[in-house]
Amino acid sequence: MEFISIPFVACMVLTFVFYYARTSRRWQHIVLLAASCVFIGYYHPVYFLTAAAITIFTFIAGQWIHRWINTSRATLLLWASIAALVGFWLAARYWFSLFPLGISFYTFQALAYLIEVYWEEDPEEDFWDFSLYMMLFVKFLSGPIERSFDLLPQLKSAKEFDYRAVTRGLKLVAWGIFLKLVIADRISPSLDLVLDHVRSSSGMQLLVAMLLYPLQLYADFAGYTCMALGLGRMLGFNLKPNFDRPFTALSTGELWRRWHMTLSFWMRDYVFTPLNASLRHWGKAGVCLALLATFVTIGVWHGAGWTFALYGLFQGVAVIYETLFSRQREWVRQKISSKVWTGLMMARTYLLFALSLLFFRVKEVGDVFYTYAHLFDGLQSSVKELRLGMSDRDWISFGAAVLLMFLFEFFHARGDLFARSEKLPPALRWTTYIGMIMIIFLFGAFGVENFIYIQF
Repeated sequence: MEFISIPFVACMVLTFVFYYARTSRRWQHIVLLAASCVFIGYYHPVYFLTAAAITIFTFIAGQWIHRWINTSRATLLLWASIAALVGFWLAARYWFSLFPLGISFYTFQALAYLIEVYWEEDPEEDFWDFSLYMMLFVKFLSGPIERSFDLLPQLKSAKEFDYRAVTRGLKLVAWGIFLKLVIADRISPSLDLVLDHVRSSSGMQLLVAMLLYPLQLYADFAGYTCMALGLGRMLGFNLKPNFDRPFTALSTGELWRRWHMTLSFWMRDYVFTPLNASLRHWGKAGVCLALLATFVTIGVWHGAGWTFALYGLFQGVAVIYETLFSRQREWVRQKISSKVWTGLMMARTYLLFALSLLFFRVKEVGDVFYTYAHLFDGLQSSVKELRLGMSDRDWISFGAAVLLMFLFEFFHARGDLFARSEKLPPALRWTTYIGMIMIIFLFGAFGVENFIYIQF
């Protein structure tokens, strides 16, 4: 059941109506659990059975770890539980013919919960609240990866209907649909035509596709996240954001503090920090090794195959380079104007990210290196060839949508535009809303594909 589909709209409308029909916490949780079960099981019954089994296992494991806290038995239980969850996740990814959707995201939630319990956070006593924390449908497929101490307390009270929260949630959903349909899905077929057949594409086509793919990936995943956050807000929940203007980052390290933030911070807290602490006697070499292991883990988390491991390795090497040569970079920064430095660093960071994403997108390692070797072949390519099969109208609408996205993010960072829109005169406000809806219907590419991150 895709977010942008008639079955999901029907499911969400029914859930919303029944959810606010009574202001009883237990009633609302029953409605959300029922909706989550329908949503997960709609894809395949195995997906629901897998999610339910992991939820039950994690709940029981947390209770047992807490029972033996501060003993060697608790440590053994923690590592056995981690091994079981990670082992099952790896088996599902690499060996099962039917990969359960969303398993990477809720498995990470389960791991974080068990580690926090081991670090002496009180375990959740209400199994139904815990089940909702694990399987809440608005975040199930592609996150955000919620921590127990953020979401579980929000489940402890009934939610009153809040018109302002609901309307702001709807605006977030609409913005997410815009990012997905008008930007990501508009450029998707053209990029697929090149990146799925790199050896039959010209060098300039490869270069254009490489430079545009980060925009497609961002609009696709940020679009999903906006919809998830908006739907959560409509139901009274504040979920964690996943993006914070990543293309304004001046370094790869900063980019990862702005890109897929719930994954980045999860890896920082549960992989990098423990590794770095255990290797602190190695000095800088220990920090570099911890960084490399963390980013390779991020790469492997995204998928099977050497391409994903090399994607993480690429990112790790870039961050290590920035760490080791931070003084030299600071010296250069002081020698040139701040605006020139900012522009250069933003371009450099984006380019490195785009180059690394070829490992993320192209299926074969050999094809990635072929692309690197032929990026500047055929500089005499015609404009028609560089269109990548898109019409002038599509290119203009895509470019205008990307510009609108960056303008929105620029002004939104300086003050919540959704909140500020409420202060506009009614005629202007509703003209803006209707205009956005018209843009989506007129320029959106419907029925192209599902969200990219659904496969992870």
